[in-house]
Amino acid sequence: MTTPNKTPPGADPKQLERTGTVREIGSQAVWSLSSCKPGFGVDQLRDDNLETYWQSDGSQPHLVNIQFRRKTTVKTLCIYADYKSDESYTPSKISVRVGNNFHNLQEIRCFIMEIFRHTEKLNCIVNCSVLTL
Repeated sequence: MTTPNKTPPGADPKQLERTGTVREIGSQAVWSLSSCKPGFGVDQLRDDNLETYWQSDGSQPHLVNIQFRRKTTVKTLCIYADYKSDESYTPSKISVRVGNNFHNLQEIRCFIMEIFRHTEKLNCIVNCSVLTL
């Protein structure tokens, strides 16, 4: 198991993108969720507003599926969570699974999340068509 690296203050993903250190590629993928409550879906998960979020609805596991049109190299996943605001919905564990399609996904990393309120940088280098969290 790997413990996530905390993003240092002032080094948020949007700032790193503006400086050219990282490139956001989520817009190149099709996103889907295992479930969501109305008004708490992919749009809220992907917007840049820290006040909006995805809220699952239904039985576990709760999944975020990211499907690229072709094999894509992903080096870092950045996830923001606010335990104080959303403690019952904040994940305690994130499993990263990759594959060429949804039928051959293999877990490559499992991150144990700490109680936090900031962005977690999950370092994992993968080349895949489908990424599931």
